[in-house]
Amino acid sequence: MIQTLNEKQKWYWKKNIQLIIGLLIVWFMVGLGAGVLFAEPLSNVQFLNVSLSFWFAHQGSILVFIILILTYAIRMDKLDKQYKEMVKNENEA
Repeated sequence: MIQTLNEKQKWYWKKNIQLIIGLLIVWFMVGLGAGVLFAEPLSNVQFLNVSLSFWFAHQGSILVFIILILTYAIRMDKLDKQYKEMVKNENEA
């Protein structure tokens, strides 16, 4: 059974995909960028007595990923509330 999306559902999924793409860009930049692509310039910077590129490759990227997961959960909770409010207002009208 094929179901078409109404305008509010399209808006919801568009916002969801935009959030996912934004978070994936951050994930890519931190995971690959800081640990691999920018390793040489970041290796001159010291953080907790190790080079910043080493720190990002081992601990920093994990912390950033946890923050990204929390960010996604919080932002999606807000988006879900907005969508439910839109649907509720539509049903009341």
